[in-house]
Amino acid sequence: MIPELGHFAIALATVIALAQGIVSIWGAHRGDARFIAAAPALALSQALAVLFAFLALVWSGIVSDFSVINVAEYSSARTPLLYKITGTWGNHEGSILLWCLILSVCGAAVAGFGRNLPSALRARVIGVLGLVACGFLLFTLTASDPLGRIWPPPSEGQGVNPLLQDPGLAFHPPILYCGYVGFAVAFAFAVASLLEGRVDAAWGRWVRPWTLGAWCLLTGGIALGSWWSYYELGWGGYWFWDPVENASLLPWLTGTALLHSAIVVEKREALKIWSVLLAITTFSLSLAGTFMVRSGLLNSVHAFANDPTRGIFILVLLGLVIGGSLLLFAWRAPVLQPAGLFAPLSREGALVLNNILLCSIMAVVLAGTMYPPFVQLIFDQQISVGPPFFISTVVPLAAPLMAAMGLGPVLSWKRAAVAPALLRLWWAALASLIVVLVGFYGRLGWAAVGFGAALWMVLSALAEIAERSQLFRLPIGTAWARLRGLPRASYGAAVAHAGLGVAVAGMVGMTLASHSIILMHPGDTTKVGRYDWHLVSLTDGRGSDFTSRIATVAVTNARSGAPVATLRPARRTFPLQQQTTTDVSIKTNGFRDLYVALGDERDGGIVLRINVNPLAPWIWLGALIMAFGGGLSLSDRRLRIGAPVRFVRRQRTTAVKVAAE
Repeated sequence: MIPELGHFAIALATVIALAQGIVSIWGAHRGDARFIAAAPALALSQALAVLFAFLALVWSGIVSDFSVINVAEYSSARTPLLYKITGTWGNHEGSILLWCLILSVCGAAVAGFGRNLPSALRARVIGVLGLVACGFLLFTLTASDPLGRIWPPPSEGQGVNPLLQDPGLAFHPPILYCGYVGFAVAFAFAVASLLEGRVDAAWGRWVRPWTLGAWCLLTGGIALGSWWSYYELGWGGYWFWDPVENASLLPWLTGTALLHSAIVVEKREALKIWSVLLAITTFSLSLAGTFMVRSGLLNSVHAFANDPTRGIFILVLLGLVIGGSLLLFAWRAPVLQPAGLFAPLSREGALVLNNILLCSIMAVVLAGTMYPPFVQLIFDQQISVGPPFFISTVVPLAAPLMAAMGLGPVLSWKRAAVAPALLRLWWAALASLIVVLVGFYGRLGWAAVGFGAALWMVLSALAEIAERSQLFRLPIGTAWARLRGLPRASYGAAVAHAGLGVAVAGMVGMTLASHSIILMHPGDTTKVGRYDWHLVSLTDGRGSDFTSRIATVAVTNARSGAPVATLRPARRTFPLQQQTTTDVSIKTNGFRDLYVALGDERDGGIVLRINVNPLAPWIWLGALIMAFGGGLSLSDRRLRIGAPVRFVRRQRTTAVKVAAE
């Protein structure tokens, strides 16, 4: 009964979403107060209906209702409770329903938290979100039903994909999807602004918090997926330029550019066309990523479910959303004339340069990701584009980007001079240069330049705060008062920039990793890095739905012989799914990881993959700092409601003057 009610809830949500789109946009166009007032209620109703359907699917998984096809194919009675719940979105149908839920919650959030918006603009935004949601709900209802029945039901399900039975990947998809779908709000604001034919400073202030929230979630989702790849797949790396990894990176790059463009719109009412186009592009890339993964166009260890026939439906939906928004942009963009001017050498100019470089990196990654499937489609040839291509093309673009990130925040708005800005950063540049020289002296090669660039980003972020507070130039009491008075958004931006520097340092450190793949027998010892690795024993273990082979590896200092760590990597075999996974063992001290994974057994021994990864934890620490910086900025009250309040006050003042006249 519950699955049928959930199915009915999806159908109801589809109708509500269609009404939400038509009523809201038509009401705003006609200025009908009744239709405009109905928009928030429709958005909330749609969210409640989709939430009920999603909970019905979760409940079916918890009680192991194998008459539901989704549960029969992706769960089992022996699956732990956590993975019965998270397994609902570890497949095609459930993940699309999760997408619909997050999208409907975004519409409800605009309805609930957008009360300071002009009523017509809010109605248009809600209407655009309703139309997008209607398309995905219709797809769920007709081609990707997560609550379809099977009869007779099997006595046992096929079980959750063993790779998904991990806390990291259990929560990775929802966080990543929140980031993906969160950009739908910025997209809706962009389309609404095109319909109105107006983008002003208030628009930039309204878009920024929604974009920032989505950016933080997408940053966290990418980092969590990277961490899962690092410790679960057992290949010793954190990023392989996998097509699905790239699909999540693309909207992150343009979303970062959108954040910076919105700042210029707010400050100078310039870059309006840039901002609107970036908002459309970012959400379009999120949709394209979904199509590429779910259609079977891209093959990846991350693509757990795909269906080419369903991909046609997504492709049509993609064409309607992207094509329609771009046609509207081509028609209405000429009216979005910039109101503010600025010199090329200014903070605005630095932000424009950053955006150009970010979009260039996006174009390179997109080309490298899509080139193999297009070659296969057109020429029927199998080719691959691997890390060497991406590294050789992205790094030359990332280098000036990092330089501009440090210099841009200390430049003046509208017009700036280079010499004063460089004087403010001389100590950061000197420290970075010293690191580079020391690195070359220590024979680190080009990694020395990477460490210097990472330090430059961290110190220049500190220099921005020091400059704004006049630290070391005013009495300490006065400087402290200025520090306390700085808005949280300023601190958040500096923290996010510094976090990227920390992450870059971790990435550069990983290029210096020591590694070995070696066949060892119990009692054997090998040296990797500055450590001796001794295989003590091989034992068997058993879990709730798997058996395991466990190795005990003692790690000691190669010089002193002092014990450093005892690692216990394992290989798990899941009989129900007939699949084997790797359980990596990692010992970290915050500055390096001792990493060991098990391979195949042969000749009475076992293959060990051993890595010593310098600064590896800094990759995810840096991502955490970046997300924290974004959250700190988002907590700034002026960022969230400052412009809307000023806009409403301005409207009220104008109304009072008109009434008085």
